[in-house]
Amino acid sequence: MCGIVGAVSNRNIVPILLEGLKRLEYRGYDSCGVAVHQDGALRRARSTSRVAELETNIATDGVASGTGIAHTRWATHGAPAVHNAHPHFSAGANVDAMATGFGSLEADAASTTPVARIGLVHNGIIENHDELRAELRERGYVFTSQTDTEVIAHLVHSFYDGDLLDAVQRALPLLKGAYAIAVFARDEPHRVVGARQGSPLVLGVCPGENFLASDAMALAGVTDQIVYLEEGDVVDLQLGKVWITAADAQGRYLPVQRPVRTVTAHSGAAELGPYRHYMQKEIFEQPRALADTLEGVEGISPELFGDGAYRVFKEVDRVLILACGTSSYAGMTAKYWLESIAGIPTSVEIASEYRYRDSVPDPKTLVVTITQSGETADTLAALKHARSLGMEHTLTICNVSTSAMVRECKLAYITRAGVEIGVASTKAFTTQLAGLYLLTLALALVRGRLSEKQEAAELKALRHLPVALQAVLALEPQIIAWSEDFARKENALFLGRGLHYPIALEGALKLKEISYIHAEAYPAGELKHGPLALVTDEMPVVTVAPNDALLEKLKSNLQEVRARGGQLYVFADSDTHIGSEPGVHVIRMPEHYGSLSPLLHVVPLQLLAYHTACARGTDVDKPRNLAKSVTVE
Repeated sequence: MCGIVGAVSNRNIVPILLEGLKRLEYRGYDSCGVAVHQDGALRRARSTSRVAELETNIATDGVASGTGIAHTRWATHGAPAVHNAHPHFSAGANVDAMATGFGSLEADAASTTPVARIGLVHNGIIENHDELRAELRERGYVFTSQTDTEVIAHLVHSFYDGDLLDAVQRALPLLKGAYAIAVFARDEPHRVVGARQGSPLVLGVCPGENFLASDAMALAGVTDQIVYLEEGDVVDLQLGKVWITAADAQGRYLPVQRPVRTVTAHSGAAELGPYRHYMQKEIFEQPRALADTLEGVEGISPELFGDGAYRVFKEVDRVLILACGTSSYAGMTAKYWLESIAGIPTSVEIASEYRYRDSVPDPKTLVVTITQSGETADTLAALKHARSLGMEHTLTICNVSTSAMVRECKLAYITRAGVEIGVASTKAFTTQLAGLYLLTLALALVRGRLSEKQEAAELKALRHLPVALQAVLALEPQIIAWSEDFARKENALFLGRGLHYPIALEGALKLKEISYIHAEAYPAGELKHGPLALVTDEMPVVTVAPNDALLEKLKSNLQEVRARGGQLYVFADSDTHIGSEPGVHVIRMPEHYGSLSPLLHVVPLQLLAYHTACARGTDVDKPRNLAKSVTVE
């Protein structure tokens, strides 16, 4: 989602700001901008195109500076338009239009705005922006955007009297919601102030220069000395000094110490190699990602999840899974495993809904969060809500070891999918499933439901997964042929039963995310309870058909589709005896994989979505309206 980069240095930091934005492009955005302190004034360039176009504008106008801020915006308040793009300026009451009046142009070149006194970028959502906007208007401030961010810029300006840190500290208590901000002032040319509450922000330190970013990846190649700011922190960056403060119970800002960590932040799979898109590359990286995630697992042990996990696992008698989007489907799959293998009652909650309903807390619950980035705002908020209800046993399955989620949870399993550039998750999902399966086995062991013989068999199956996935990926040519049919459709149904119903949900999500085809998924047994009314020869019905206990039931459901003229596209295990015939298209999976079958069956669904999107000519890696790391509620 939105990205922030800021810097204070004696060298020209504009290339660093732009490179930082490029490293954050994978998160998704619809506008971008840079603002710098140059020749005694604040200058900026903004664009509703890609960072590369912004870079061209800046080069043309000769923008260079040692102090600046930059941003990629994913629209929340206000349409994707230049006047809503960050950075936002404030010049004070009655003269603001002079500072920011670029109208509705598709891009504005860097422009000198000598009256602008405050420049600001912001991630998050300010919930009370309407009330603050009304108050600031009464005081003479003129708004030129529809964003909640411009409210913060004017609010900081209203307190500014030559000391930027003081102005920010006085403004923050008036904000309700989530934010990470970076602010600088015309009258203080070598200073940037940052603050965070509910949105991530990191500090990068170097001798004689300092940096801010919403993600350490943005600073890769610049510094590996990273400070992860905590909730409520305010940081003052100057050339040779960094000053971090946090408010005490009385609201007084006092100095605090935060550890400096050495973080090797890679820009991610920056080279596409032989692949057309990052999504395709990441689909094919799944065997390696799974091997890396399972590396070092010599046996099943609670301590795979951290010190003290055995005691926690002995104490809990139920599991609550909190997640959003694709991660919630991983949780739904894990529910089947946890209840059938570990014998522990499990519920799965959509994180964005959980904290807004009345639930029945149980202190003997293991609260499990699932998140690729570890910064998903809804999931973090749901975790805090669960803890406020007295559920202190917390564990996360996460792909980023330095993330807020890992710091907030007592236990963790870090997947090793590597950086995922494509917005539609692929390898993060399969590695989450691997981590959740290990959790299932660890809980089964503690609960006396996993013998040594079973443990050995499970470990053998897990180690074989990368090889099994390679065989599934070899099905790509057959899936490409299917995608040519799907590209002409506008609707699709996905069916699964039992353990594979969440996989059908994930397949439908992938198709609609990147191809923009309307897709829905149902448990196959629910067809006759409504969805069957949609089935015609124009409605492709994708079915996940493993050779499990529900196979015969599933075959009956397939006949219901055929009887209504529906076109079936079936991913079937080789021994299911489902054959191709008119109206029934079958791709045979290489082998049946028992409880781990979901990790294999989801891969052809990913490939089907990918190649259908390619055939339709959509922006596969950056689908419209979506963002990678959802850091706002």
